[in-house]
Amino acid sequence: MARTSEMAAQISNYEAAASFYELAFYMDLEDDPFRGRAYERAARAIESSPQSIIALYKKGGVDELQTLPGVGKAIAKKLQDLFKTGRIPTLEKLQAKYPIKLSELLSVEGLGPRRIKTLYEKLSVKNLEDLETAAKTGKVRQLTGFGEKTEEKILQSLEFLKAEKGRIPLAIAIPLADQFQHALASVEGVEEVYVAGSIRRGRETIGDIDLLAITSNPRQVIDTFTSLPQVVAVHQKGEVKASIRHKSGIDADLRVIQKGSMGAALMYFTGSKEHNVALRTIALSKGMHLNEYGLFKKEKKTAGEQEEEVYKTLGLPYIPPELRENRGEIEAASKNSLPHLVELTDLKGDLQVQTSWTDGANSITEMVQAAKTFGLEYIAITDHTKSLAMTGGLNEEKLRTQMKEIDKLNQQSDGFRILKSAEVNILKDGSLDIDDQTLGDLDAVGAAVHTNFNLPREEMTRRIIRAIENPNVDILFHPTGRLIGQRPPYQVDIESVIEAAKRTDTILEIDAYPERLDLKDEHARMAVDRGVNLCIDSDAHSKEQFPYLQYGVTQARRGWAAKESIVNTRSVDEFLRYVKH
Repeated sequence: MARTSEMAAQISNYEAAASFYELAFYMDLEDDPFRGRAYERAARAIESSPQSIIALYKKGGVDELQTLPGVGKAIAKKLQDLFKTGRIPTLEKLQAKYPIKLSELLSVEGLGPRRIKTLYEKLSVKNLEDLETAAKTGKVRQLTGFGEKTEEKILQSLEFLKAEKGRIPLAIAIPLADQFQHALASVEGVEEVYVAGSIRRGRETIGDIDLLAITSNPRQVIDTFTSLPQVVAVHQKGEVKASIRHKSGIDADLRVIQKGSMGAALMYFTGSKEHNVALRTIALSKGMHLNEYGLFKKEKKTAGEQEEEVYKTLGLPYIPPELRENRGEIEAASKNSLPHLVELTDLKGDLQVQTSWTDGANSITEMVQAAKTFGLEYIAITDHTKSLAMTGGLNEEKLRTQMKEIDKLNQQSDGFRILKSAEVNILKDGSLDIDDQTLGDLDAVGAAVHTNFNLPREEMTRRIIRAIENPNVDILFHPTGRLIGQRPPYQVDIESVIEAAKRTDTILEIDAYPERLDLKDEHARMAVDRGVNLCIDSDAHSKEQFPYLQYGVTQARRGWAAKESIVNTRSVDEFLRYVKH
């Protein structure tokens, strides 16, 4: 059992979930969608679990794992295999049957399991390099179900992926950093371990992981760091610094810091570089110099143990890490005009929630219970509409049936409110796929682009503006349509869209789903500066996904958004008065 615990401690929720997502895709390759959906539900539950599945397993073994939604006995036993051996035999058999780099190929826009299977069987495509060769030589277009346009899209997506190479989404980096932090914090003599760098600043993609430790035993913590099972290469190993490569491909750096210098070091290694340069310039203007060891006047240290102390000595209030990009935060701080940034606890509602009426995994009742558990007071049910056939989108009749069900649930409620809403599809010409009379009977209406992503910039901009000019539309969901690391935003004049949102009093969404984070931070800042209201939504497709709201809050904070700029920090009655007005 000791060996099992040792192995289990090295498997994060993210890594376990990734294995089951991979199993789900292989089931699609095997034409077994039922088991595929079962694996996908389990993966979502594991990924979104607020507690470590390792802790669950240690608490009660296979039986305790089955308390996770979607995890039955068979899946729990596969998790046990993963914990004990680091392997899932079923997955290894499928990997041997299909020797392809599935995660690589799935990152290409327009490629799903069926197309990947065709590419493998007809053209022996196993990875991105094989795919690029096949596409550039015109072989992809010759396959049934592909064609010239698909081949062009594949080549465009490959170019995009090359530009994004080497960075991973924040939602993937955070669990990896937490895993390092947990392992190092358990080393004897370690007082504290901090995560710095772009993770601490909340950047949407991360290039590497920066860790700082206070310890009385530097050698032990360095040795532990470089010998962790997930380490595949050691780039550097010194007395107080080490650099390694994690098996995911990301690099991580650890530095041992003296307690009296931790504040200065945390500032320095959090960055950004441009923010740090600006601070050093201020220090020089005051006859001081600032580095990772502290703030000094001649040779005497005047500050360094706490970040707040360093900022105060420089004549500035504390600047939250999310703002440290040298985009005006130092000037605002010097004038005491920094915004009081929105917090996760400020959110009272979630205005984009999908259910099993379309492509969600859970019923309305189940989503309500999960939202209540998370601490929310209301949610809007925003299932897809009829032109998005792949999701089983609702037509007017089905929407009205759903509205009646919501009314009944609200009558039985203990104060929690369910809003009648929809994620209405914006058609190519900017019209909506649900009639105005039905839209007018909803509590709030969200609209989004889900098709025809490749329109010219002017046409896409006109399309979106026409949609939000519809007086029934209250919110523009995921306004630029991007998927981080997978699909670039569509071509759109976002400044014109923001101006139209201001004119029409349309709310712009920050979609917190980890692959989206749309609006991006610069555009959120632009909206805030123009007085356009925002909302932060989870885009939850299962009851485990409400914690995604934290990523949206981080994105909003990077966009300088205060509580007042976010409409779902208001009570449900205040929100409804706002949208109806």
